[in-house]
Amino acid sequence: MVSGNGCPEGVNTRPLFLVIYTTVTVGIVFSSLYVFSAVYSSSSSVSDSSSSWFSSPSSDLTNSGSTLIKDQEPYVTQPSTATPPDFRRTDVHNKGEKPIWEAPDTKTMPPPETFLLSKELVQQRAKDNIIIVTFGNYAFMDFILSWVKHLTDLNLSNLLVGAMDTKLLEALYWKGIPVFDMGSHMSTVDVGWGSPTFHKMGREKVILINSILPYGFELLMCDTDMVWLKNPLPYLARYPEADVLTSSDQVVPTVVDDSLDIWSQVSGALNIGIFHWRPSQASKKLAKEWKEMLLADDSIWDQNGFNQLVHKRYGPAVDEDSGLVYAYDGYLKLGILPASIFCSGHTYFVQAMFQQFRLEPYAIHTTFQYGGTEGKRHRLREAMVFYDPPEYFDTPGGYLSFKPSIPRNLLLEGEHNVDTHFILINYQMKQIRTALAIASLLNRTLIMPQLWCRLDRLWFGHPGVLPGSVTRQPFICPLDHVFEVNVMLKDLPEEEFGPGINFREYSFLDNPLLPKQVKESWLDVHLCKQDNEDCHASNDTVHPGVLKFPKGSNEDTFKAIFSTFKDVKVIQFSTMQDAFLGFSDKKREEKFRNRVKRYVGIWCCVENTTIGHIYYDMYWDETPDWKPHPPRTPEEDRPHF
Repeated sequence: MVSGNGCPEGVNTRPLFLVIYTTVTVGIVFSSLYVFSAVYSSSSSVSDSSSSWFSSPSSDLTNSGSTLIKDQEPYVTQPSTATPPDFRRTDVHNKGEKPIWEAPDTKTMPPPETFLLSKELVQQRAKDNIIIVTFGNYAFMDFILSWVKHLTDLNLSNLLVGAMDTKLLEALYWKGIPVFDMGSHMSTVDVGWGSPTFHKMGREKVILINSILPYGFELLMCDTDMVWLKNPLPYLARYPEADVLTSSDQVVPTVVDDSLDIWSQVSGALNIGIFHWRPSQASKKLAKEWKEMLLADDSIWDQNGFNQLVHKRYGPAVDEDSGLVYAYDGYLKLGILPASIFCSGHTYFVQAMFQQFRLEPYAIHTTFQYGGTEGKRHRLREAMVFYDPPEYFDTPGGYLSFKPSIPRNLLLEGEHNVDTHFILINYQMKQIRTALAIASLLNRTLIMPQLWCRLDRLWFGHPGVLPGSVTRQPFICPLDHVFEVNVMLKDLPEEEFGPGINFREYSFLDNPLLPKQVKESWLDVHLCKQDNEDCHASNDTVHPGVLKFPKGSNEDTFKAIFSTFKDVKVIQFSTMQDAFLGFSDKKREEKFRNRVKRYVGIWCCVENTTIGHIYYDMYWDETPDWKPHPPRTPEEDRPHF
């Protein structure tokens, strides 16, 4: 930037030289002292295991909304004397900062006032003046642990978690995770998207932003249903002029590299699940008006309110190169993070945009999914980026898997339309239905296969895939595109639906967290035709770890043979085609049918129709000439059970 006070060349050159020489000399001495001091302080902080970020705040407390804060001060820009940020030095702890995941050395919880949000607490965790924050209630404990684990794996420790209930606060504290009390007194259960409590959580986010920005720190605010795959701080530092950098729901690429999305081409909503705030006057003004808007009208969704304010004024571009745009009041500088690498649930799980553009993704936010919180969790598990406890990977009873069989023509021949999509799905569904029955019979956890789709699923009518997107057809689609993941995990009454059937994601056996004892305990089952001479029911293996087993075997045969292998961790079938005749017990068969009929959902949606969705049918093959079509009347608009 050019200074406004110019200095004419050639005037008083010698005095000016002496002034400059003296200034540089003093500067070198001062810098040397500062660097020595900084090095000494850093080395001391590594060995200091005290936990002063839990120290009690002063009694001068204020309550902004329901977020408990103290000594909130106006932000005043100070001249920076610090060295440029070094994002590799994340293993260095601030003085008094306790390493994350190190359990407290006390047996009693500190007093409640210890956990109030304060400038001192944020200062203890911040590095290079940046703090990374998420918040939630106890229902999202496992999401929060995964969120923290990804950051610490990236050597990022400048983080804080806001607890909306006491149960989460205590659980995180005992795990050594930096936590503060949001004073929300919220329920510990899952609130559900769109519920009144969900909207309350949105307001808590806005209140929290307004609490932290006046402290003078840069704030990277995150929802708990996202994970970091790559350190985002160097990327954010590329745009030092930006007041706010936000993710979006953009599904059509505007760039094919890692530059910001082109603001004038972004039609998707700005998504507030991942956004970065600098403590500028413009950003604080936006945050304040946003909070006031939401507190004045309970009907406004927090994200809609943000978009409404930001688009009050939108344009022109800040400059030719940065990708920033003037927004909100005409002074706020906004950047839209590229959807290809700050991924939504669509750009990551459906389009795999980052792969097609040969880019490294920074983040996944589990939007664009259809199974509630359970669906979000399952998607992260499919991507092998969710951290489950060890027992998840070594379940009593063992696992059942199979190699799905799909003819080439079902995947690649003909147009990609509703008919060919349902033919492909139904072919796979029948195999999964058989596998669910065998898993139920043998009391094993089913490892779901990869699911191939020809058409995308959305909430509105579309031509099969979104125009302008880079969705390839066919594609491996998330399980929640077809199956009701949340229903599959429900504790349904056994007297009506039979025993529950546990399942795992298709990538389960490839997960690095899978223990050695599971990987090495394996039986391959090769199905054979019963009329073949060497095909008969026997528990004798033809080779170590390989068993031949007749197709079309009944319940008694399955039980008799596979009881011998009850201690084997993984049993993998070569196919599920004609593998099982069905349950001998007709009551159990009926209960099984009642259960699995509820496991499948809808495809959405046919364009230009009053009712555009089409129900999947787990027993489609029992209806002669079954065809996929939307319900013709409201009376027909119901699932097949």
